[in-house]
Amino acid sequence: MNIVIFDNQHNKGMLPLTFTRPQADIRCGILTIKEKWEKYLNASASYLCSKTLSIKFQSVLADDNIFINASVLPTKELASAVGKLGIGSSLIKDGEVLAVRGDNSIADKLLVNDFSSDEALEYAGELDFLSKVHQLISYNKNEIAKDYALLTKGRTTHALDETVTIVGANKDPQIAKQIFVEEGAEVEYCYLNPKDGPIYIGKNAKVHEGAMLRGPIAVCESAQISMGAKIHQGASIGPWSKVGGEVSNSVITGYCNKVHDGYLGDSILGEWCNLGADTNTSNLKNDFALVKLWDYNSERFAKTGLQFCGLVMGDYSRCAINTSFNSGTVVGVGSNIFGSGFPRNFIPSFVIGGPQGFKVNRLKAVENTAKMAMARRNVELTEDDTSVLSDVFELTKKYRSSFR
Repeated sequence: MNIVIFDNQHNKGMLPLTFTRPQADIRCGILTIKEKWEKYLNASASYLCSKTLSIKFQSVLADDNIFINASVLPTKELASAVGKLGIGSSLIKDGEVLAVRGDNSIADKLLVNDFSSDEALEYAGELDFLSKVHQLISYNKNEIAKDYALLTKGRTTHALDETVTIVGANKDPQIAKQIFVEEGAEVEYCYLNPKDGPIYIGKNAKVHEGAMLRGPIAVCESAQISMGAKIHQGASIGPWSKVGGEVSNSVITGYCNKVHDGYLGDSILGEWCNLGADTNTSNLKNDFALVKLWDYNSERFAKTGLQFCGLVMGDYSRCAINTSFNSGTVVGVGSNIFGSGFPRNFIPSFVIGGPQGFKVNRLKAVENTAKMAMARRNVELTEDDTSVLSDVFELTKKYRSSFR
């Protein structure tokens, strides 16, 4: 079974994350969308995405492929239906193609949403679609629970250190089964509360003393939780991220630094983001109004339907100490924010500055900073990475037209 997960017309709704990754590489819950499908179908998968991204995220095509819509969050029932598709048949839901089985000739049609099939089967089950980036905030808690069940089924957790306090275990010892610790994880002298949802601690992750975690939570491989951190429900701490302070209902994709005190709530960070000490995000407006967020499709602020919505930050962006973000702020790729006061609610890619004004952040400067940040995790900024960044720099020029 050759699995290919294709980007689609919802790609732009997932910006700024999808400037630098296919939709299938977005994390929601513990796993990325691609990783979820690989687990459900017990098969490896590749990406079908734009020319810009295909340099780094390559497709593996065969004479017989199952193409899967990258916007769909998989379920056991959907995976079963996808696995039963015959050659030439497709699965649809309310006019949206969920999956197609066929040869590589249909790949280009799927990318531009120009595919139709005479053997289309209507899927009757309930599904969650990711068509707007803010939906990650709404879906993440449930996806943590789903991924937890998928990853831990039939497996035994590594033992917790005796210094760990499991909140609620004195009244219900069975609650400890809602905690799973992978090999190599170091979890000591901290508080884990799984009463409202599972807690997943990934391979070689570290939860330092005094930290308080309330499930559902995912601490992914090699992530670190600082001393005294407060990690609330719905937080996904992606691989190799370092996180402290207070985090609630947020997705940190991976390789990010938010080591120090400060609040991150109902927010989404890409990869290689850095939040300086005492950075705070507002996730609720003073008048409790629903939050609007910059929409790259309409190129204006659009309703999210969310009362709680904080910061969305693209890859390689960073902010200085004591930065404050208003509710519903979007930061693009490779931007550097500093200065007193609240910056604007839409900060384009590749700019540097803050409330006192912005200017263009040179591509070479972003690459140099990225190289130094990545070297600290023993990761190299590759030619593929720089090629993607160069293309994104050109693609986003119009948003910087007023800056020098």
